Amino acid sequence: MKNKINKLSQKQAFWPVIIFLTIILFNTIMTKGEFLSISIVDGHFYGRIIDIFRNGGKLMILAAGMTMVLATGGTDISVGSVMAISGAIACSIINGNLLPGLGGNVAMAIILAVCAGIICGLWNGFLVAQIKIQPIVATMILLVAGRGIAQLITSGKIITINSDAYYFINGGYIFGLPFPLYIVLFLVGILLLFVHRSAFGLFLESIGCNSLASKFAGIKVNRFLLAIYTISGAFASVAGLIESAGIKGADCNNAGLNIELDAILAVAIGGTNLMGGRFSIFSSVIGALIVQSITTTVLALGVPAAYIRVLKALLIIVICLSQSGKFKLHISKIAVSKKKEEAVAL
Repeated sequence: MKNKINKLSQKQAFWPVIIFLTIILFNTIMTKGEFLSISIVDGHFYGRIIDIFRNGGKLMILAAGMTMVLATGGTDISVGSVMAISGAIACSIINGNLLPGLGGNVAMAIILAVCAGIICGLWNGFLVAQIKIQPIVATMILLVAGRGIAQLITSGKIITINSDAYYFINGGYIFGLPFPLYIVLFLVGILLLFVHRSAFGLFLESIGCNSLASKFAGIKVNRFLLAIYTISGAFASVAGLIESAGIKGADCNNAGLNIELDAILAVAIGGTNLMGGRFSIFSSVIGALIVQSITTTVLALGVPAAYIRVLKALLIIVICLSQSGKFKLHISKIAVSKKKEEAVAL
């Protein structure tokens, strides 16, 4: 039994799951069980647990895409701006301001918004893979310019729409569960199958460990980087659709603002090596739930929202210490010295 527990604890998703369950347990105790209460209204499930999964949908999608980028040793800080662009395009088409010939077609609005995200990802991938610009600098270009592009699309205005079909992306329910959850399951499921049922995941980890050696081994490193940043852009566009559907419009100044930092934090909590190499998409999704559950916890307990950033900062400190070789060595030395002291005392 002990060996099974030890093997289980070595899994990358083990500690993120434990942390998430601990947060849920803490909330349950603090609210005297109300946190876990789920009610059914008109056949739909409502409750704080449901809110965590619904509100964390876009962050889970971003974390899944960000995991692959970080696994290569890169980063993508433009995802928030890509969200703003996709939301601006979709809402502008639906209300007829952009491409009026489409007649507010929701399906075409979604397709074109996702295509815009793919183009943004291709642009980032081109700068990183072909021009050889450092990832943080390459994606910073779109981080800065992206919101300006979104504002040009909306003419600097906050666009509001009236479309039940588009609202369904965020506010819809299927079998009582929020529709964003199904989007997460679909996208993450496809990504997991692609990574674990093909050589793509192995090549991705190889590139993160040593891109030069991977190139000599015959892996098309540039093509992989281009594909990975494209996937990140596509996922960011879907997250933008979810957010814009939730607010029933496009707010280019605030859509996805600073969410790229939450996405990176979620991936770090999931145990992915930010220097590249080892990664776990599932663990990153759990990390996104942890980040969202912290926000929900603070708001549920009536604590000022400003403390959310403080808690996230503490999490970053813990993560940095856990990934520090010197810190681990220091802790191990303390543990060994304590064992020696106990042995002498006996």
